[in-house]
Amino acid sequence: MKLVVVAVGLKMPRWVDEAFAEYAKRMPRTAKLELVAVRPEPRVEGRTVGQMLDLEAERIAAVVPDRAKTVALDERGREFTSPTFARWLARRLEEGIDTAFLVGGPDGLAPSLKNKAETVMRLSAMTLPHGLARVLLAEQLYRAVSILQNHPYHRE
Repeated sequence: MKLVVVAVGLKMPRWVDEAFAEYAKRMPRTAKLELVAVRPEPRVEGRTVGQMLDLEAERIAAVVPDRAKTVALDERGREFTSPTFARWLARRLEEGIDTAFLVGGPDGLAPSLKNKAETVMRLSAMTLPHGLARVLLAEQLYRAVSILQNHPYHRE
């Protein structure tokens, strides 16, 4: 099974790329983690936010693996504790179907992506910068797998 983080934004600070890569490297083969960065739509006059989000949504949809279930990240989504998220992830791993986590740009995700997603979840009630959201998601995916494997990384 593959876990794919599809995130709007190409140029992240080095610490973001390094932290994501570190968590991806720790993941077991049964839950390979990868990042696909998508070009953000330039914020220009003459276009509405909705139009720009729709253009980003097209780019996001184009890179989501075939038959993958999608999880849209949104500050108004479902909140998980780490153990609950681990149980949720365990069901996905059992199904063996790729899961794509969608991380929006400055204006979030297009409603069409959120409406089609199997799950809409939030990492925090607070708005997070895109780079930090990538790292936090990668860490929580690693933590969830660690919980499932009874690895000492997660301590309650």
